[in-house]
Amino acid sequence: MPGGNVSGAAEVRLENGGGRCAGRVVVKQQGQWGTVCDDYWDIDDAAVVCRQLRCGDAVEAHGFAHFGQGSGPIWMFDVECDGTESALSDCTNKNMSQDYCVHIEDAGVTCSEYTGFRLVNGSTACDGQVEVQVLGTWGTLCDSHWHLLDTHVLCHHLGCGFAEAVPGGGSFGRGTGPTWRESFHCDGTEAQLGQCPVTALGASPCSHDRDAAVICSGDSGALRLVGGGSRCDGRVEIFQHGTWGRVLDDQWDVQEASVVCRQLRCGEAERAYNPPKPERGTGPVGLRGVRCAGHEPSLTLCNTSLPESALAAGIAEDVGVVCWGSRQARLVNGPGRCAGRVEIYYRGSWGTVCDEGWDLPDAAVVCQQLGCGGALEAVGSAGFGSGSGQIWLGSVSCSGAEAALWDCPAGSWGEPDCGHKEDAGVVCSEFVALRLENNDSCSGRLQVFYNGTWGSVCSNSMTPQTVSLACKELGCGDAISLDPFPTSGTLPGPAWLDRVECGERHSSFWQCPSAPWYPQSCTDLRDETHITCQAPHHGISFHRQTARKGPGPGALVPKLHELHREKIRAVGGESGCWGRVEVWHRGSWGTVCDDSWDMLDAAVACRQLGCGPAVSALGGAAFGKGTGPIWLEQVECRGTEPSLQHCWARPGDSGSCRHKEDAAVNCSDATRGRPTSSRRESLLVITCIILGALLCLLLALLAGQAWSARAGRRASERAWEPFPEALYEEIGYSPALEKQGRFSISGSYSEGSLTKMQTHYEDIEEEDGPGSAPGTHLHPQRSAEAPGAEGDAWSPPQDSTGYDDAEEVSLAHGPEDTKAPGRVQADLPGSGACASSMAHQFLCATTSSF
Repeated sequence: MPGGNVSGAAEVRLENGGGRCAGRVVVKQQGQWGTVCDDYWDIDDAAVVCRQLRCGDAVEAHGFAHFGQGSGPIWMFDVECDGTESALSDCTNKNMSQDYCVHIEDAGVTCSEYTGFRLVNGSTACDGQVEVQVLGTWGTLCDSHWHLLDTHVLCHHLGCGFAEAVPGGGSFGRGTGPTWRESFHCDGTEAQLGQCPVTALGASPCSHDRDAAVICSGDSGALRLVGGGSRCDGRVEIFQHGTWGRVLDDQWDVQEASVVCRQLRCGEAERAYNPPKPERGTGPVGLRGVRCAGHEPSLTLCNTSLPESALAAGIAEDVGVVCWGSRQARLVNGPGRCAGRVEIYYRGSWGTVCDEGWDLPDAAVVCQQLGCGGALEAVGSAGFGSGSGQIWLGSVSCSGAEAALWDCPAGSWGEPDCGHKEDAGVVCSEFVALRLENNDSCSGRLQVFYNGTWGSVCSNSMTPQTVSLACKELGCGDAISLDPFPTSGTLPGPAWLDRVECGERHSSFWQCPSAPWYPQSCTDLRDETHITCQAPHHGISFHRQTARKGPGPGALVPKLHELHREKIRAVGGESGCWGRVEVWHRGSWGTVCDDSWDMLDAAVACRQLGCGPAVSALGGAAFGKGTGPIWLEQVECRGTEPSLQHCWARPGDSGSCRHKEDAAVNCSDATRGRPTSSRRESLLVITCIILGALLCLLLALLAGQAWSARAGRRASERAWEPFPEALYEEIGYSPALEKQGRFSISGSYSEGSLTKMQTHYEDIEEEDGPGSAPGTHLHPQRSAEAPGAEGDAWSPPQDSTGYDDAEEVSLAHGPEDTKAPGRVQADLPGSGACASSMAHQFLCATTSSF
């Protein structure tokens, strides 16, 4: 049955999203409901659906069956709306055959549910108490989580310039109607407040005494900066005669930029520039040619009446500024808003922070600056992945009381001595997560992570809608049942939440109101929430998880690689570290196409598997063809991502890839081959014992050698006592005949030669040490002749050969192994024979001990 070309006011609804303002888009045609193909589906198409359903503004356009696969016909293909249509059926769409698209490509939307914003009780339309319309009902916001970036977005959305002040609660009187518990978390770049992330879970009740308010600058002569990364940098536009216009100039410099930055309350000007061609405006021109002295309070007060000749001298172009107030911080590559790698926006680009000296006071400043509570951990060593581009700050040393990270003492901007492997990160106390404990499937005890610890969710006021959103948050499909726990007893740990009451308007578990965060929200086991969801659950699935252990007692935050490890597996190999790559998505396992599959992709897969570096990236269904969906194709990883889910990829199973092209990996299994911590400790102890024993043995040998040397010296000294002078000779490497020649009987020793001999001996004693080769042990025969008085030269008797008989006894042989008397054998020190002279007896006794 062909589909497409839906026309007329076709009925639209959203399914499987937990509420009427989020879910899979289905349209009614020919009396039958059918889905919409996600080809060309974007935010403009989603905006039309949200408007048609009166669900506020579009927050996100989803593809790839984000809310599950539908059934029946696919009615609309290649939808292209411009965003202004009143109904989806008014948008251009094509007539295609049903096999052009499959239900794995069903489109979906998430709407903001906030249908209006206004300021009341003020003197103008641009100041007053903030009111938000939720599905037709107006109510106020609490000021406890109302921040400056939120007010800037609201003022801009209302056409009121920027926020000049954020007065305290109740400054414009007490409001009426409900007080919404929602907290908006804007970064300042959103077009409207409804596009900002929203949370309400665990928020405290708020009275009208604390109604949020804002004072905006108004639209008279208003300026704005567009195309930048914050409200304080970008191309300059001016609001005149009810429309925004470009500002053009041919001599734009820091004086004009200073006026713009001051008018926008963005601090001093850092840079004035002309945007490159792709970033230039295309609309009407509001101001052409301007000259400022730099002290003017408004750009319109500068000289804007320049003669045509002055303008003709150059080419007027769009102008831009970067103000000091453009700096902002964010957390990226983490599993949630309040955990991740720290990045700073400075001079028009995002950069990281070096972890040198990074500690809890530094992390506390970041967490407080981002409205994420206190700091649980300061993460270093690129714990949330390595960044790219500039490293803006290093050697940060905060006290913890600073309002922003750049207020802390630090090194020079852009000059830290470190690389991206040292990027800093944080885990903040308002980081939250959800899990099912005590079961391997999609059923078990529901727990929430808050303030560094896991705790129970109490079941009081629990509704089917709440259970359904919890199941969807966990990737477990629809809810089946809320299971009572039959056994009474005391809860072993904290119970963080109670009275979680999700309604039809909520599209996320985190947007549901509840009782405030409290660690003893309930105390009995029977009050815990136990649920059963529809889809099979392979391992724990997390929402907004992080990578580190917190500092407090029992604080446990799951590691980032463990968070994603349960969403990937290697199939078909002999171990879990090589095989066909399969990923878990939307309740089922599917494969990855080998198009563009390379070593960078394999490296990420192996890291996610916990299997060390990649050995090879394989394609062509090397481990057999898989079954089921092909979830990813044309994967393009940089190699540093924590999981394949963080890499750029196209949705698979579109018909361009088949299971014969399933990708596979061969990992080194290095991580799993590492010893456990207990084994590491045992190996360390054993190593220390062995090294200690070897050291003791070495010291014992040295002590023995030293003792032998000392004993030899004492013996020689006793033998030396009758003689006033000592005679030394050098034992060299010369043959025995040369030594006999040097010790000729015709020679005599003078006082000068004695000094020289002593020097020779000292040299030998320094050179011959414990490392000398062992030789023979000599037993010299002392001469009966005594030398003369001290100071006299001594000569042997004329009837003597000049040498006493010497007995050489080998260490390897007994004393019977002797050489002929009267012969001196010269050899390496410590292995030769010793003459009978007292000098040689002393020398031999000394050197033979080493």
